[in-house]
Amino acid sequence: MGRVIGYVWLLYFPYSILDYLPPKQPSDYLWLAVAGVFLVNYILVMERPNTWRVTIPLEVLACCLFAIFAQGFYLLIFPGWQVASILSNYPKRWFAAFLAAYYGSLIIGIAVLYHQYTTINWANGAIWAFIFPAVSPIFSYSFSKSITRSIRLAQSNSRLEAVVRRGERERIARDLHDNLGQSFSMITVKAQLAQKLLAKQPDKAAGELQDIAATSRQNLQLVRSIVNDLRQESLADVLLAQEKNLRETRIALYTEGEQAADAWPTKCQVTLAAVLQEAITNVIRHSHARQVTVTFTVTPDQYRMAVQDNGIGKDYHRTNSHGVSGMIERVEQEQGSLTIVANHIGTLVTATLPRKEAHSA
Repeated sequence: MGRVIGYVWLLYFPYSILDYLPPKQPSDYLWLAVAGVFLVNYILVMERPNTWRVTIPLEVLACCLFAIFAQGFYLLIFPGWQVASILSNYPKRWFAAFLAAYYGSLIIGIAVLYHQYTTINWANGAIWAFIFPAVSPIFSYSFSKSITRSIRLAQSNSRLEAVVRRGERERIARDLHDNLGQSFSMITVKAQLAQKLLAKQPDKAAGELQDIAATSRQNLQLVRSIVNDLRQESLADVLLAQEKNLRETRIALYTEGEQAADAWPTKCQVTLAAVLQEAITNVIRHSHARQVTVTFTVTPDQYRMAVQDNGIGKDYHRTNSHGVSGMIERVEQEQGSLTIVANHIGTLVTATLPRKEAHSA
């Protein structure tokens, strides 16, 4: 949605260069070239997040040149909304540096304009050429911060609800283990004792008692297996814990399809949670990213989790590294697959598991 809005803004771009069309003198060609630099970098900022270190400064520089030397104040509105929105997820000092360049250019441009014309006809609508650029970065930054807080609050509440639900299941697991487990253990002991007491009449009781003992042992093992499954970490558990780690390293976390993934089978969540744990750990340690997006999707045949960061693209296959190999082995044990590729955004980790209930149906 944000990318679409970014392209909609470009509908106003021609108004910023109308004074230079058609070009009549060398300066017109110069400013059209600067406008071209702005346009290319504006699009790259939307399409190639891993180039932000270069494209954002070039975009801002082009707009500042327009503001100072050509009094093209409206062009400042573009980075005012786009760059300010991006920097809302980054350290405040970065936004402060952007504001210094932004407002410095605006003030110098106004001063140059005033020096050239001595007076400015504010009643003729000129004031809007300054008001819109002046308020754009503050409005964009505040709006983006508000949206981010709302999204994170909703995600945190959803994760807490999922953790609470798991807490209830753990309580049930403890009851099963403490009560039903003990009951089955007692049945086993009593059956074995009865078997010894009735040793004199084996034809009448021994066979039945052996079946009771075997069945009770199987049920006890089943209860223990259920308890172990219920105590495994879910996707919500990992996201809740890792979001704090990411926040401390100033990396923004976004998720898609998280609420639906809370209903995925426990065994599936346990496997993907282990992969997610390792993937986010690698993002924090090695990627130099500022954003990571976790996407959960389901098809008729499989569950899919994708972890995309916007850092330095790596495959993380390092010598003597057991983290990645452990992820692959864990997924392959469930007849799934795991891929790690460097793409134009950063690093993409994709894990898929088959929907066994679909195949059984």
